[in-house]
Amino acid sequence: MENFNILQKRENALFKRKEIQVSVISKITPNHADVKKLLSEKFSTKTENLKIKKISGKFGSKNFTIIANIYDSEEDKNKIESKSKKEEAEAKALLQKEEKPVVEVSQADEQKFGEVNEPAKEESVKEEIKKEESVNKEETS
Repeated sequence: MENFNILQKRENALFKRKEIQVSVISKITPNHADVKKLLSEKFSTKTENLKIKKISGKFGSKNFTIIANIYDSEEDKNKIESKSKKEEAEAKALLQKEEKPVVEVSQADEQKFGEVNEPAKEESVKEEIKKEESVNKEETS
């Protein structure tokens, strides 16, 4: 990306951010990662504090307009800005990797099937309990 021009820069104290509009000349449409890197270098801030609102250009033109918000901190950004579907999916995937399923086993089941330590054993215990419950329901019907 070349020819970086600031078209508009506005301080918004209410949201603790700078609202900027920038013009960039590029052969191809710049992606969000490249724009974040460029803006973080030009405005001396972290990429986590940036929210790219829009990257627009006209067909056949090499001139692109970028609208972005620069926050004081990542916390301020997360309070105000909504996450894109891609960002939400990434966050959800991270949470699922960190969380391990917790299986609750009652004391009666523990006495019946013994102590359960491994996830594979927990699944087999659950299956046995379900089978036993279905058999009990059939007998009472």
